[in-house]
Amino acid sequence: MKKTLADALEARGYTSLTAVQEAVTNPETEGKDLLVSAQTGSGKTIGFGLAIAPRLLGEGDRFDTAGAPLALVIAPTRELALQVKRELAWLFEKAGSVIASTVGGMDMRDERRALGRGAHIVVATPGRLRDHIMRGSIDLSGLQAVVLDEADEMLDLGFREDLEFILENAPAERQTLLFSATVPAAIAKLAKSYQNDALRIATTSGASQHADIEYRALKVSARDGENAIINVLRYYESPNAIVFCNTRAMVNRLTTRLSNRGFSVVALSGELSQNERTHALQAMRDGRARVCVATDVAARGIDLPNLDLVVHAELPTNAETLLHRSGRTGRAGRKGVSVLIAPLAAQKKASRLLGWAKLSAVWDAAPSAEDVAAKDEERMLANPDWLEPIAESDQATVAKLTEQFTTEQIAAAYLRLYHERHSAPEELSDANEPAKAREPFGPSVWFSLEGGRAAGAEPRRLLPMLCKMGNLTKEDIGAIRIQPDASMIEIRQGSVAGFLAAVGPAMTLEDDAKLTQLDSAPNLGGGGPRRDDGPRPDKPRPDKPRYDKGPRGDKPRGDKPRYDKPRGDKPNFDKPRAKTPGTTTPVDWNDDPTPRAKKPKSGAAKPKYAKKPQSLNESHEGAVFAKAKKPRHSKSGKTSTGGDAPRSGAPKTPVGKPNSKKNRARAAAKSAGAPHKGGKPKA
Repeated sequence: MKKTLADALEARGYTSLTAVQEAVTNPETEGKDLLVSAQTGSGKTIGFGLAIAPRLLGEGDRFDTAGAPLALVIAPTRELALQVKRELAWLFEKAGSVIASTVGGMDMRDERRALGRGAHIVVATPGRLRDHIMRGSIDLSGLQAVVLDEADEMLDLGFREDLEFILENAPAERQTLLFSATVPAAIAKLAKSYQNDALRIATTSGASQHADIEYRALKVSARDGENAIINVLRYYESPNAIVFCNTRAMVNRLTTRLSNRGFSVVALSGELSQNERTHALQAMRDGRARVCVATDVAARGIDLPNLDLVVHAELPTNAETLLHRSGRTGRAGRKGVSVLIAPLAAQKKASRLLGWAKLSAVWDAAPSAEDVAAKDEERMLANPDWLEPIAESDQATVAKLTEQFTTEQIAAAYLRLYHERHSAPEELSDANEPAKAREPFGPSVWFSLEGGRAAGAEPRRLLPMLCKMGNLTKEDIGAIRIQPDASMIEIRQGSVAGFLAAVGPAMTLEDDAKLTQLDSAPNLGGGGPRRDDGPRPDKPRPDKPRYDKGPRGDKPRGDKPRYDKPRGDKPNFDKPRAKTPGTTTPVDWNDDPTPRAKKPKSGAAKPKYAKKPQSLNESHEGAVFAKAKKPRHSKSGKTSTGGDAPRSGAPKTPVGKPNSKKNRARAAAKSAGAPHKGGKPKA
């Protein structure tokens, strides 16, 4: 290993290399093409940096002046490319490297200027790199090494053509390294086409995959999915956590919910710009945000230093996505937890995903509010601040507190402040308890409240107001029907006494809205509960039958049945009839073997080209002659007949025939009996 690289690793705190880093730095692999499969978080970025270093640096320990790039590192996403750039920057910093990046979403002009100034290593995404190659803004003639990071993901995203274009434009004498979590048939085919005698290095095994990650599958009821996520975040209190969703809509919804509950949260999805993504990840690294709600766009390549928790708010679609999501934690020897939120309808799917990924998980219930409170108490008592000596600047304040307040008062105030800094947990229902059928509402009493649809009344606004001012629960309130000028409210009969006592004798609610108790259920036109008032009174019916409307108009129908006999030439439908041409098969006039005769045009038919008469005295039927123009005098004094007038000895030209100078000359030559090839006739 080069001394500059060894010093960089030592300064970074590396005491030993991971399995994949040791494999690619083996002397037997130096300068050779490699096909490496390693699990996510195993240190692949540092691994291929060490693998290409001997070919880039040669015999020395430092780079020469930057010019055309010596190495290309291609990654599937912008976030992963920028992360690779940061990792290689500190690894090759002492070697004097210049590293540039070309990724989608950035200003292409800035990238072109950076490439023009020269770079030793270029980290790029496939699409943007291909654009630079086609525009001629990057010179690949000096390439010594090409690295494809997360090659399987690039093929899944549809970058095959871009990768083939890049590799075909790179020099043939190069070192090519393919790093991938898995090696499907497509990756093997790509390696066979663009690598020379590649060495296969595999550092993954199904039994030891994600050994540093604890998998937990939590059973929750269908309506407690989001509440369970809140309790999981509160239970673990990880410095950094990622919550994965399948859609952008779910990301926006969950981000809003967590933000309202007091979590410092950022969103990461495909609809955000590159600048917004960068700021979100930087907020996670700086500690300004602790929770990132993301789609699978963040499942690969995102490396946060204190990421200890991954929550699958929605189950992924396949085992590979599950592994890459979970692989954001438990990286480079760190421990992590991956939690799957599994409602009753999704528990079988969760089991299948874990089986396909060859993972084992602990199935348990989601942390309850009591579990979160116990964990908070444990963390509070284990805080090392209890053992720290009192600073001199705080001694006077501590003395005042102990003089003015008792120990119990100080402890209670501390607890209140501690709870204010943390979001309260949610109460969860039993996940194994079947959903209870809604009980009948029972006897009720109706009330009328001033202000209806015209005043903007809505059930979602009336319900919390009634519960708050009437000392009711939502189970005590039945139907709420909004009318144009009033709102009808149904309240359980057993709760009416308490409701009236809470409202008071004034019978008013917010904004002095008057409340009136009704003697009976209102007639809501089918909108409210059905009333049981006994049989409906019989209404008098008209004398004539309901559907007997009599004969139509003034014309009698007669005694003859309507369809018993054929009418006119129509066949009798009661008897079978012989098939006649054109009656059972629709006629396609385009396929008619005997086309219809064309309609003759009006007027006498005119030949397309009239036969030229031999002389002016000879008439020809159907020939139409152009009207001769009057002769005009030219400046030379000679008389000219004009372009349309026939010359002497030349026949008149029929209308419709070209009357160019060349044709007039040909006609004159023919009348004189002399051969002519064009131009003016010879005298």
